[in-house]
Amino acid sequence: MLAATEQVAQAPTQPGLKMYLPLVFLFVMALGFAVLSVLLGPLVGPSRYNKAKLSAYECGIEPSPQPIAGGGRMPVAYYITAMLFILFDIEMVFLYPFAVSADALGMFGLVEIVLFIVTVGFAYAYVWRRGGLDWN
Repeated sequence: MLAATEQVAQAPTQPGLKMYLPLVFLFVMALGFAVLSVLLGPLVGPSRYNKAKLSAYECGIEPSPQPIAGGGRMPVAYYITAMLFILFDIEMVFLYPFAVSADALGMFGLVEIVLFIVTVGFAYAYVWRRGGLDWN
């Protein structure tokens, strides 16, 4: 009676690499789709070229020789401020998982999040001291 129970309890296993075959098949299909999309795109898509499409991308409009309002090109400070916003915004997103699982992480989680906030604080102080947040 015990022998029959032991035989039922053992689940059949797939030997070797056979269990990874669906994963390999998925990767082959994804690679095939990517290559097919890249190769068929120029053949199937429209090919209407104009001066604006062949020039550098500038908000989707043709660049004019004269600036519309005063200053010419956009100042680099706007781009730096936008990049800093994205950088600090993404870093702050890492605080949400800690807030959700703060009890489960215990003292280890508290030490790690304090180190993370100190690192972000040093980066913020560095950018502030170097003038990255000044608009002038």
